[in-house]
Amino acid sequence: MTGRLAFVESPVQLLNVLEWAHATAPHDTTPRPLPGVPGQPARRTPAPGPGTPGLTVVVLSPTDPMSRGQLRRMAQLARDEGITVKWQDARQGRGAVARTLRELAGPLRAAERVIVGDPFSRYVQLLLTLFGPRRVTVVDDGTATMEFAAQLARGERLVRWHRRGSRGPRELVLAPVTSLARRKLAPGRRRTVEIFTSLPVEPPPGTTVLVNDFSWTRSRFGPPRLTRGADLVGTSLVETGVVDPDEYLRAVTALAATHGATRYFAHRRESTEKLHRIAVETGLEVVRPDLPLELIARRGPIGRTVVSFPSTVVHTLPLALAGTGVKVAVCEIAPEWLRANASPRAQGFLAGVAGTATRSERLEFG
Repeated sequence: MTGRLAFVESPVQLLNVLEWAHATAPHDTTPRPLPGVPGQPARRTPAPGPGTPGLTVVVLSPTDPMSRGQLRRMAQLARDEGITVKWQDARQGRGAVARTLRELAGPLRAAERVIVGDPFSRYVQLLLTLFGPRRVTVVDDGTATMEFAAQLARGERLVRWHRRGSRGPRELVLAPVTSLARRKLAPGRRRTVEIFTSLPVEPPPGTTVLVNDFSWTRSRFGPPRLTRGADLVGTSLVETGVVDPDEYLRAVTALAATHGATRYFAHRRESTEKLHRIAVETGLEVVRPDLPLELIARRGPIGRTVVSFPSTVVHTLPLALAGTGVKVAVCEIAPEWLRANASPRAQGFLAGVAGTATRSERLEFG
């Protein structure tokens, strides 16, 4: 068996596959221009090693336009690195799932290593039932990586932290798939499992953890120009049913006033209605990034202070912006902001995300 096969469904997952390829490939110091940044001069940066062309990334394309647009741009950056990218419209049209499974069965069986961007994805879990890879790498998919590692260690079924855990008809139908996928994502006598992450995770027994320090991002972009003000980073906690929208708006308004923020970087899953309300009621300039925030911030311009609610960026931005002088601050979610039907695990999980962000400054709210 030869080759490495990665499955990604979001721009951040593809970014972290690029970081993994960079971290695990031999490097040289050939001067070359920065990919995707016209007009920037060549600099001495690590070039793709001989192993990079052996990597194929399969984009299991989502349906929402923002994610698809960012993924298109990330796919071009991956191709600039010598990586093969296969775009798979896995969710469009009748028969898309069956067609995708049929087309990917052969490459999956032939892969020496499978790289997974989202172990909670039903699509990825279904693919893993076709063939159990002998080497598995799970790259960061945001804070879900922390929950994956914890659930794997405890032998629990894979459930996203913001779900309430109720098992409806769809969950019951998919339960055998999830159970089998969990076994194929766990280390065993014939399987090694690696977690590539910038987050503080305790390695489950039998797994290895490779640290993601965003060296590819830092070598390809920046350093950024810094603005005088602050920037706020949005979150999709309202859209996932965790935080009350009115409480969220009040928090954004207060943070903007306290820190002199002028821009609000929207999460790709934030609704148009919510963003319009933020722009009208706070006066903030709402920015919808065309790439993951780590690349946008590194490319600049970016505020000297970046304020975020608990999310992956309070762990990743300090790494991506290391040495630039940018301060990243995290504002915790107050219990009264949570919706009544939010998952019982939400408060503890979000507190853990903020509390373990040792490179970010903690903010007292209110």
